[in-house]
Amino acid sequence: MVRRRFLLATGAFIGLVAAVVLEASPASACSPAVGYIGCPPEIDSSVDGGQAVLEGLIRDDNSDDANDPPSHLGPERSDAEQEPASTPPPSDDCSPTNPSLCAGDPAAPPDEPVAPVVVTLRDIASFRPATPGNGMEPGGWAIEGLPANFVAGASVEVVAGTLLGQPADVRFTPVGYRWTHSDGAVVETSTPGATWASLGQREFSETTTSHVYAASGVYTVELAVVLRAEYRFAGSPWRAIAGTLSVAGDPLRVLVGEFDTVLTQGDCNANPAGPGC
Repeated sequence: MVRRRFLLATGAFIGLVAAVVLEASPASACSPAVGYIGCPPEIDSSVDGGQAVLEGLIRDDNSDDANDPPSHLGPERSDAEQEPASTPPPSDDCSPTNPSLCAGDPAAPPDEPVAPVVVTLRDIASFRPATPGNGMEPGGWAIEGLPANFVAGASVEVVAGTLLGQPADVRFTPVGYRWTHSDGAVVETSTPGATWASLGQREFSETTTSHVYAASGVYTVELAVVLRAEYRFAGSPWRAIAGTLSVAGDPLRVLVGEFDTVLTQGDCNANPAGPGC
């Protein structure tokens, strides 16, 4: 019984001494005997880098900075040791990763607005369309009180030349016809007229371009063809020119007489082209 009490007293004394030692030296209390309570992880110095991790743990124990990273993560890497951030490969396309390609060069001066080229009828004065034909039937004469038929010879025409110092083409398109008779009559149409034969009509029939002279005499007829103009450079699309121009045909002389005074050369068998045939 005395021996058992001695052992208990000795154990209590040893426990008291161990508690005092643990309180006085916390670092020395870290041992396998106490189950690693409050101790850092076990460091295997045989593994590469173990010494560096151990030094990091010691440095953390001596640091007062609460913001330092946990000691078990190892020493903090320098900027040079940080892994480079992943950057997208360079691209020549306009995209959110290449906004400079979308906006252009900010250092370049802004483009000055280019004034559009305006071509006028005065600019194409050197481009001369052909003189329109001024014809009639019967040819050069008419009968008082009966229609005489007038036909203009004009069509779409392309004239080559130089415009504003460059090779160019100008296209003229007839859009109107005007016959001015010396008796004061004016006939205007949008068509050049056609012969009685092509119209399927008999001679001296009324047409959209015909005119009736009320009295015998000698008259003149002046023809003007109204043209719309377009131009192009080096095969580019046609561009319209504002306005229209008028081109005159050669004046036509018309002899008008009464029916019974018209001179003929033989009957219709001998002269099928004679008046009334």
